[in-house]
Amino acid sequence: MQTIDFFDPALLNKYNINGPRYTSYPTALEFNNDVSDATLLTAAQTSPAQDLSLYVHIPFCHSLCYYCGCNKVITRHADKADRYLDYLSKEITLRAAAFEHYTVRRLHLGGGSPSFLSAEQHQRLMALLKDAFNFADDAQCSIEIDPRTVDTDYISALANAGYRRISIGVQDTDYNVQQAINRVQSTSHIASLVEHARLVGFESVNLDLIYGLPHQTEDTFKTTLAAVKAMEPERVSLFSYAHLPERFAAQRKIKDEWLPSAELKLALMKQAMATLSEVGYELIGMDHFAKADDELAIAQRQGELHRNFQGYTTRGDLDLLGLGVSSISAVYNMYGQNPKTLNDYYAALDKPANLTTKGVLLNRDDMLRRQVIMQLMCNLNLAICDIESEWEIDFNAYFADAIAALYPFIDDGLVSVTAQHIKVAPQARLLIRIISMSFDAYLAREVHQRRYSRVI
Repeated sequence: MQTIDFFDPALLNKYNINGPRYTSYPTALEFNNDVSDATLLTAAQTSPAQDLSLYVHIPFCHSLCYYCGCNKVITRHADKADRYLDYLSKEITLRAAAFEHYTVRRLHLGGGSPSFLSAEQHQRLMALLKDAFNFADDAQCSIEIDPRTVDTDYISALANAGYRRISIGVQDTDYNVQQAINRVQSTSHIASLVEHARLVGFESVNLDLIYGLPHQTEDTFKTTLAAVKAMEPERVSLFSYAHLPERFAAQRKIKDEWLPSAELKLALMKQAMATLSEVGYELIGMDHFAKADDELAIAQRQGELHRNFQGYTTRGDLDLLGLGVSSISAVYNMYGQNPKTLNDYYAALDKPANLTTKGVLLNRDDMLRRQVIMQLMCNLNLAICDIESEWEIDFNAYFADAIAALYPFIDDGLVSVTAQHIKVAPQARLLIRIISMSFDAYLAREVHQRRYSRVI
């Protein structure tokens, strides 16, 4: 299918409303104070899963990128990372006993910027984790970096620490765009890091791009895409910039008149998708691309793609333990989040107090709807008989309201519903968030919809 088939302007405009990204269901807006460390412990003890994914949040950044909405701490003081690792050590010790029967299959460091840590600090963190948890010999370890703060020696140190997958924030290569978002960086330097990463044993490189940034044009973005093509990453993440200055103070540095129009933003997305598709990348879910031989592309073709707080994954059977400030765990039938500020995180570990401050305990309906939504989000196809058999329900009766909500999409040729399947048409891929909302029991509270970003 040609990428152009994704873009029917009338339908995109019709359905371009606010909606969740569904990295979880229920979404984080449903988190409450009714969960605790005890809830997490019970979930770990009762979960049928035996394998674990670890996420470690490193909140520090050397400088502020104006577009960013992540949980971060801007500082130049490297010693703050030493203190943070002291407290991470406490949390690791606190959590490890509950997960001693698990085998760690995945480790991911995100932020902030994990490259704020020195090579020695990375060695310390990896030692802490491997001393406390049972890592599989072939555990997949990945890390995000800010290319402005690292050199090739640092990349070698990460490889020596055990990392084999790396994600590098490019965003845009145009100087005017970079200046407007306070992220000026050298494209040739990034290319040298990518080349060196492969030389020292990294198996996969992901490059992040953002469309909708200030001063972007189709001409400037063409140059960015050409640079990305030349580096030949295994994966590309293509994110839409969500301008929410009322929520993120740093975005107030970006003037509204600098931003591309809605029409231009759509054209930038279309340009990126067409360019990447033409050189052999496959669109994964909504906003990721992978080479045809990448495990994500293979999983999607086989209908086995999954989604969690870390994005798309091939392993939907893993429980997820989040470590560090603001990290979220997803263990069996509960989500639990750590304190969002460093002071609260440190205080909870000093007392010791309850570290799981927010979250939600999923009921049976939540878990059923989660499975339905994630199947649609990841694979654009739902086998109704499988759901009926596993959950012992009459699908059409149970989801009568949801099926009724699909009628506009059916009328527009975007969704088909038969006795056996719900199938999302390829040209509706960009609208999958909106289609999945039909099965969201919480969106009856219309106030929620105003708190999500636009789909396109």
